Amino acid sequence: MGHVSFWKKGDFAASFGLFVNVLTDFLVMISLLIAVVGMPKEFIFNRIVPGFGFAVLLSGIMFAYFAYKLAKKTGRKDITALPSGSSSPGIFLIVFVIMLPLYHQTKDAAFTTTVAVMWCFVEAAILIIGAFLGETIRKLVPRTVLLAALAGLAFVFLGMNPMLQSFEMPVVAFVAIIIIFMNWLSKHPIFKKIPTGLLLIVIGTAIAWIAGYQNPADVTEALKSFGFNPPMLHLNGFADSFNAALPYLLTAVPLGLSNYIFNLENVEAAAVCGDEYKTRDVMLTNGICSAIGGLCGNPFPVTVYVGHAGWKEVGAGLGYSIASSAAIFLLSIFSLMGLLLAVVPIAAIVPMLVFIAIVTGHQVVKESPKFEAPAIFVCFFPWVATWALTAVNNAISATGMSVGNGADQVSSHALHNAGLFYDGLVALGNGAPITSVIWGCIAVFTIRNTPIGGIIAAVLGAVLTFVGAIHTSTLGLAQEIAMPFVWGYLLMAAFLVYKLYVNKKDNIGPVIE
Repeated sequence: MGHVSFWKKGDFAASFGLFVNVLTDFLVMISLLIAVVGMPKEFIFNRIVPGFGFAVLLSGIMFAYFAYKLAKKTGRKDITALPSGSSSPGIFLIVFVIMLPLYHQTKDAAFTTTVAVMWCFVEAAILIIGAFLGETIRKLVPRTVLLAALAGLAFVFLGMNPMLQSFEMPVVAFVAIIIIFMNWLSKHPIFKKIPTGLLLIVIGTAIAWIAGYQNPADVTEALKSFGFNPPMLHLNGFADSFNAALPYLLTAVPLGLSNYIFNLENVEAAAVCGDEYKTRDVMLTNGICSAIGGLCGNPFPVTVYVGHAGWKEVGAGLGYSIASSAAIFLLSIFSLMGLLLAVVPIAAIVPMLVFIAIVTGHQVVKESPKFEAPAIFVCFFPWVATWALTAVNNAISATGMSVGNGADQVSSHALHNAGLFYDGLVALGNGAPITSVIWGCIAVFTIRNTPIGGIIAAVLGAVLTFVGAIHTSTLGLAQEIAMPFVWGYLLMAAFLVYKLYVNKKDNIGPVIE
């Protein structure tokens, strides 16, 4: 069996990188609740923040435990724990779909949060119930599709935003990027005795302070939020909030399914690296930890975070999972999220996330059969669309406007005339985690010349569109905006049925590389 090491050299960089990734989502969540929703800071820091930190801590410890068990079972010393973090799409959906309208109606932070927590319970239930189907679905969906869909998400959300942040502070970020290229992409690193993560932080921080990017006044301001707010159970108000929650609970289903697919993709990505975790254990952990976080007042679910292959590449083991989640927990109970970023520039850290995106993309290219490569890019389109849709909507809302046909709104027709196909962006971007897998399956099964798989995927696409789970912004049966997509999928299925007939008539078999 051998001794299992809880801390390796690579754990330092990995723990800091994962910590900053989750911290970024955390800060976005807090700023949205304060600046957009308008909730009182004290309520957010006393109730929501500690509950979120506690949920992340629990899942991080459990993932480290699963890695420990796997290391004991296999006798291997290169096992890497799954990364744990927040569901990024969930943050935006919960804030804008539930908390913003409800808080504006009631001005009751506790009531609004309780309704959102009930939404989180539905999401958790989908993961817990689906945990028992995970292995079967992993066997049915081609590996290329699971890895490519994950790579698409990593490229646009984990890679693109940090790259844009890097180009806002090139003096710091470019140094961090070249060190990453030399130490993690090249086989001939510099300063071998110093952990690369530490090197990035020390050099980046020094350059930022010398160049005047960091302000001592920000450190002083961040210290003012210091306090002690441990997670507490908040069990009151669920019965009173149930009727108010009902209209919102259906919106949890598409995101729950997306989160479910996301978990499957990450478990598959870890398996490709040699770390074969039980899908059921991972999903049950995320479902239960999200539910516990909800009982402690946090409506935002936790999930497996993207990037396992990248953290493995830098030599991470078990320790980074516990260290990063413990750091998030400590900052959450002491309300010191802003202090770290007042000291260490974000531009010194986000290049690590660019590296993770690169490695996640490289993994799918390396592990997929060459003849299936076109399907990889098919999987990317929905993710690019959802990233662009988020960017466009945020840009328009920053001007105080929105998309629509009102006096103070921008019409989609005007955007279309300006060269932005907004309606297509909405259709392709909504439900990206599911759409990415469906289109990937249609592409792969067609490439393999096994039409029956493509037929099933196309019919499933039609069903999910018919109920509003993909291609529309709201759930609903046979919505007028959805029906052209339903017919489109059914026509695809019809052509694949014809292909199946031709294959049988001409005795044509599947393509095998």
